[in-house]
Amino acid sequence: MAGEPRIAELERTFRRAGLPTFIRGYSARQAFARALPFLTLVFVLEILNALNLEFGFWPNVGFLAGGIAIALGMIGVLNVARGQRFFSVPRHVGPVEMLVFIVVPAVLPLIFGGQERSAIVTLIGNAVLLGVVYLVLGFGAISILGWAGRRFLTLFSASVSVLVRALSLLLFFLLVIFFTTETWQIWTVPRVPKFVAAAVLFVLLAAGFLVLRLPGSVRGLEREAEVQGDDLTRPQQVNVGLVLFLGQFLQVAFVAMAVWLFFVVFGGILVSAGVREAWLGTPGTEVWRLPFLGETSVVITTELLRVATGMASFAALYYAVATQLDQAYRDEVIEQVADQLRETFAARADYLRLLGAAPAASGPGRSDGA
Repeated sequence: MAGEPRIAELERTFRRAGLPTFIRGYSARQAFARALPFLTLVFVLEILNALNLEFGFWPNVGFLAGGIAIALGMIGVLNVARGQRFFSVPRHVGPVEMLVFIVVPAVLPLIFGGQERSAIVTLIGNAVLLGVVYLVLGFGAISILGWAGRRFLTLFSASVSVLVRALSLLLFFLLVIFFTTETWQIWTVPRVPKFVAAAVLFVLLAAGFLVLRLPGSVRGLEREAEVQGDDLTRPQQVNVGLVLFLGQFLQVAFVAMAVWLFFVVFGGILVSAGVREAWLGTPGTEVWRLPFLGETSVVITTELLRVATGMASFAALYYAVATQLDQAYRDEVIEQVADQLRETFAARADYLRLLGAAPAASGPGRSDGA
């Protein structure tokens, strides 16, 4: 009883550090139970996907009634399978319920009107939504971002040397290709969906390079932090890996934003309407005009913002790769993170001691239900 206030304090510490899985009995799947009201609201609203504006009023009434019947029927069947009444609010969120949440709203537009694009968007959107809920509520992604933000300067200072080495070559390369017709055409001619897909692809590749080295980094962090025989469980390793990933990705995002801002300012000053017309056949679409040195002005165009975004997304990929291939950088950053997480690991050891946990009870093979 005397240790209960201390236990509660330590659990709050774990949550603030973005490591809720360090709490005994915690399961990341609890996130879906906590988000059940919100997910239910989204599921109900997505029944409207059954509507098809190409049809008249009465056909859409029938489509909506059919969508409601299918959705309620699926929920009712799951309720009965769980031992609940057919018309009741689900109390359990498991893999089957998540599959229904993803698939059923996506199937409705296919059944009623053959709306393939709507079905694909809904399917992907619901899967992404569940992933966000899992990260934010299950692993405390918001708390992790707060933790990484508070320690950003410390973590970023560890990478100054590689930043200087990487950006010196990167900026030279980007400056060369920035003043080419092909670069402006590549990033400005495609329609918005293709442009966004290309930029996002670079960012995803950058994130992929960071993820590749996470397992080894987590194991090294365990050794550095000296968990003293109380090895991390697999959900805890995932949670620590997420802390490492977001901490490093925050640096990549900062570099990308700095490169984007540089090219917006640089291009606004040097790339005139005549140059844009020579490269693209049009002076561009003006977004913002700022007075500059008397009668001249700096013009920010949609085309310039697109090219700057392309440069920034490539810089994010380049910096992510450079940091993962530079062993000195990795050693510095992991050591910095280890120093800052060492207190959390010490708190975990104190927490397990207060709970009377034996070292053998928390081996790497346990999953704690997550």
